[in-house]
Amino acid sequence: MNRSPWILALCLAGCLLGARSLPAQQNIPHLAYVLPAGGQQGTVFQVKIGGQFLPNVTDVFVSGGGIRAAATDYVRPMTGMQATELRDRLQALQKQPPDPAVQKEIADVRVKLLLFNSSRNISPVLAETVTLQVTVAADAEPGVREVRLATPQGLSNPLAFCVGLLPEFSEMESIRIGTSQGSNQPQISQPPTDMSITLPATVNGRIKPGLARPQVPVRPGQQFTPGDADRYRFQARKGQQLVVIARARELIPYLADAVPGWFQAALTLRDGKGNEVAYVDDDRFHPDPVLHYAVPEDGEYVLEIKDALYRGREDFIYRISLGELPFVSSLFPLGGRAGARTRVELRGWNLPGSRLSVAPDDGEPGVYPVSVRKGELVSNPMPFMTDSLTELFEKEPNNLPKEAQRLTFPAIVNGRVDQPGDWDVFSISGRAGERIVAEVYARRLESPLDSVLKLTDAAGRQLALDDDHEDKGMGLTTHHADSLILATLPARGTYYLHLGDAQQKGGAEYAYRLRISAPRPDFALRVVPSSISAAGGMTVPITVHVVRKDGFSGDIALALRDAPGGFQLSGARVPAGADQVRLTLTVPLQPQREPLVLHLEGRATIQGREIRRPAVAAEDMMQAFAYRHLVPAADLKVVIPRRGALRSPARIPGEPPLKVRAGETVRLPVQLQMPPNNPFDKIQFELSEPPEGIGLKEVIQAGDGIEIVLHCDALKVKPGLQGNLIVNIIGERVPPAGNARGPANRQRIPLGTLPAIPFEILRQ
Repeated sequence: MNRSPWILALCLAGCLLGARSLPAQQNIPHLAYVLPAGGQQGTVFQVKIGGQFLPNVTDVFVSGGGIRAAATDYVRPMTGMQATELRDRLQALQKQPPDPAVQKEIADVRVKLLLFNSSRNISPVLAETVTLQVTVAADAEPGVREVRLATPQGLSNPLAFCVGLLPEFSEMESIRIGTSQGSNQPQISQPPTDMSITLPATVNGRIKPGLARPQVPVRPGQQFTPGDADRYRFQARKGQQLVVIARARELIPYLADAVPGWFQAALTLRDGKGNEVAYVDDDRFHPDPVLHYAVPEDGEYVLEIKDALYRGREDFIYRISLGELPFVSSLFPLGGRAGARTRVELRGWNLPGSRLSVAPDDGEPGVYPVSVRKGELVSNPMPFMTDSLTELFEKEPNNLPKEAQRLTFPAIVNGRVDQPGDWDVFSISGRAGERIVAEVYARRLESPLDSVLKLTDAAGRQLALDDDHEDKGMGLTTHHADSLILATLPARGTYYLHLGDAQQKGGAEYAYRLRISAPRPDFALRVVPSSISAAGGMTVPITVHVVRKDGFSGDIALALRDAPGGFQLSGARVPAGADQVRLTLTVPLQPQREPLVLHLEGRATIQGREIRRPAVAAEDMMQAFAYRHLVPAADLKVVIPRRGALRSPARIPGEPPLKVRAGETVRLPVQLQMPPNNPFDKIQFELSEPPEGIGLKEVIQAGDGIEIVLHCDALKVKPGLQGNLIVNIIGERVPPAGNARGPANRQRIPLGTLPAIPFEILRQ
């Protein structure tokens, strides 16, 4: 072991990527907000993107076609050292004889220091900004896109960017600098937005933090101070059905360091006299508010937006569309037979009619967006679910078992909880040992129903009950309000399913789809992160999450589909029963500046048939310091900004999995090609998130390569456990002392990851 540090340093200098190339996923650009978060077809405008690690943007990528964008400016906040230098300069200037030029420089320095002090509380993940020049083609498809930035360090996470049809207005973020009474010290304030607009329109802005806002007159002689708020004035006519649609949480779904975990926008509508005529701070179960107001008389109205908790942040971005906009509040039924045409009832405002014939182009079962057009305007999309099972409609009266609607399953029932306290009861016949699934689709299809589902036998004994069943595939949902029962019938006979609302609510919009069938085992996949940055030949970890359905618990094999040559997955298997697996992706040696879109899929044998399901790209986002959600992204993108240091990727010979018995120590060989030089004093290997009981004991030199020694603690390890071991490589060095006043701190630089090591803990 005395010589192993020197040999390992030689073998692994710059392994997978040296510090002079690209650290493994280190300093990758991170986007926190986009302002404005979209623009109108056929326009050119500027966009400010805030985040971290944003210098030297090389490319801007927007999903879909018809949008061109390029970075024009970059701003980094002043550092504490720069502020100290300015303070020293101010002291020196104040000692000089009075002179107009000196006084002007003193004022300029004071303003810069004031701006520095006002921004000191901004989180580093929000502090840097990049300005983009954006051109949206006249025929660009309207809707929500994704924007990513590329720098020499890699590709950023995606953020929402919208293409709209309406004229756009953007909040003016001017800073007012003046002096307070009795003082010649400058003070800073953020004038509130008080902009006049014409309808229909889309307005863009944000609720910023930390700056005092003066009172704003609603009309001469009258003032109000609602806290941090922006206001937009417009003329409206009597009889107009005004619809105001706010997007805030939709643009940035989760904030890691804020409670409740997003910008909780609140809308207030005032008339020309300053009277509040409407207020809303949500849209039923959605945090983003939607306001409807029947205009009673001609005149000026003021729309105000603020945070419901009177907060402000750099990333409290909003985008509001207002006018006589078509808006669909509900559909019925919520779905239909795949490949067939379904007649749907519409509810909402400013709609072209109350009925719509829906026939998704794709004949496969799934969930499809449905919207309506009125003139040049297009409504909000609503989800419409199709399935291959028989479609039925609920029939009243069916509130009690004696009135139960008799069903022959498998089938899907389309119904409503018509009024508060309503229960819909269905009877089925089953055999002893027969397994059934009863699943409600309501909240996942934009219904306000908070379902509760009960299964009883003929004597009224409750056999199963479910209120909220979590669907981890619904990454934007925080209240999983749909119900699911998977039960085995104890005897031949009649059984009853009772469906109601857990909050005792009901009405025409409280629709549902109830699936009653034998189990249909299946799965869905999510892969994170959605943006991968790796130097040529580098290996990086990714995570695949599994949403198992109807009791499926088998293995899932993972593979890339139609990937360019040079890409390789290691540890590409989800063990039986596991809901996630960490694996690794090795990228080709050749750099690739343009993002490559990878398609990952899972394959499993279910009831004698091979089932293939795509892995949907997603971002693992934290909400309010604690909760995590898998938020879907448009696709899985990979960039290879430069060639790595190794001549070829590291290899781990042998046939997986690595089989270990509790209490054993095993040696794992690793093959590497020698790099030309070594910038590090020491190379370390570290297990990343290992299972309990498995540890890395030591690393030793073995011929031309190395061996990693792993130990399995008999008292902690779980026999039968399967998965992958992820080993990170860390380079350590002491930088040159330079002008440092003391000894330089040792630097730890991530160099990459070994290919995933599949393992299995053998039973005794």
